[in-house]
Amino acid sequence: MKVNPTGYRTALLHQGAPVPAVKGISKPMKPGGYADGSADIAFALKRAGETIVTPVSNPEPTADLEWSFPDTVSGIREAIGQGANVLWANTVLHSKHAIVTLRDELAARDVRVFGPSPLSAEKYDDKEWTNRWLSTQEGLIGYFPKALLYGTSGSTSSLDAEVDDFPLPAVVKPIRGRGSHGVVRVSSKEEMRAAIEASLKESDAVLIEQYLSGEEITITVMPPGTFSVVGKKTEHWALPVITRFDQINGVAPWNGTVPVTANSRVVTSAEAASDLSYAAAQQRCEIVARLVQATAPIRIDCRRDVEGGAFFLFDVNLKPNAGGAGRPGRETQAALTTMSAAEIGWDWSEFAVNLLRTARPVKELLAE
Repeated sequence: MKVNPTGYRTALLHQGAPVPAVKGISKPMKPGGYADGSADIAFALKRAGETIVTPVSNPEPTADLEWSFPDTVSGIREAIGQGANVLWANTVLHSKHAIVTLRDELAARDVRVFGPSPLSAEKYDDKEWTNRWLSTQEGLIGYFPKALLYGTSGSTSSLDAEVDDFPLPAVVKPIRGRGSHGVVRVSSKEEMRAAIEASLKESDAVLIEQYLSGEEITITVMPPGTFSVVGKKTEHWALPVITRFDQINGVAPWNGTVPVTANSRVVTSAEAASDLSYAAAQQRCEIVARLVQATAPIRIDCRRDVEGGAFFLFDVNLKPNAGGAGRPGRETQAALTTMSAAEIGWDWSEFAVNLLRTARPVKELLAE
């Protein structure tokens, strides 16, 4: 095993506090703030020989919070004070994040960050705006589902008729969601109204979206860089396609309830060769990654409108949930992104090291 392959001293960050509301719309905080995934990542990097900075000197493999720091000003300063020169931001980033607050201090110390730009993450976290904007871009026109934004500030009475006329079945989801949290498939006007009311208890706005009844897939797009196995990549590039199955009422269950390894698999090379829709979806996802100027992997969920049809893009995630098994008790915790990486020959630890190599200087990451 090579000692410290990247030469970095890396600290993992988990979410330490709820994300501030943006235009009255809140993003729900995952219980534990991704500390479990952060521990998985830190454990894998340490196993690969990387130097990992942790809150305690010898973290227990099963103790989530001993492997990462909260993504607060004090948490980041503690990590830097212990010698970290790379921050792996396994958290929800936004324009008021501590990384933005400390940008000058971090830049002066030549600190790098792995993750999306906090400024971009907040902008593209608005699923309704992002899909509407992307659907007008060359190469993507016609490949997003019909959608309706409901519950914006001011009177919604003018939207009521549109809601009643919206084609059923449909999907009701938060504007700034987290995975499948709050995502509901509805088949009647009564179910639609109930789902909207429930969603509006957490957010000031809700997205109503055309239900796509065909196959669901997930595509991870990697940033440019130099990697093991595949070499130098000068453009954003897609990992192999993952197909999803065993949805519950038309919605993929949260991975905390059903591990993705139980309801997902890689599309085989024979399947991809016989159905060019997969490659076409990968190409469209690469266009998205270039448009959002992704600095880290992004994950895009797609579905066919009908079986055998073209894939529509419906959920762009700048935080892809890259994680993998390795820690005791976490044997089923492979992520969709990690499953794709395994198909090209990366085990979880090697994939984590390759991701770490794409960490960017704070000044570059926050360039506007």
